[in-house]
Amino acid sequence: MALGDLLRRTTLLDRVLVSTLFCAALLSLFLLAQVEPGTLVIVEQEGRIVYRAPLEQERTLRLSGPRGETVLAIEGGHACIIAASCPHKVCMGMGKIARGGELLACVPNHLLVRIEGGEKRDGDYDLLSR
Repeated sequence: MALGDLLRRTTLLDRVLVSTLFCAALLSLFLLAQVEPGTLVIVEQEGRIVYRAPLEQERTLRLSGPRGETVLAIEGGHACIIAASCPHKVCMGMGKIARGGELLACVPNHLLVRIEGGEKRDGDYDLLSR
């Protein structure tokens, strides 16, 4: 009965909008699954590369910044920030990254972790310009 009430209260435009959003979400999941895993982890601090190594090389890095220390763990083909001295710890909430083009950032400590590698397929563009 709850579904029948909901359908009676919605308009055709509401249903079209919900269907479109649902299809877009499914399409984005399909496209994300097509991204190749990365091969290289690069850590930049204030525009300088401070660490570069294969993603398979497991280790824990302690990186100092203006707000204190950030701890980056590289294990199991993933990289993630496991400890940070910044006040909101948003970088820790970003989770694990493993695919080419993914980023982690700790803005207060001026830290950027990115994954490179994976095969670029024809038709993949990061930026289009004229």
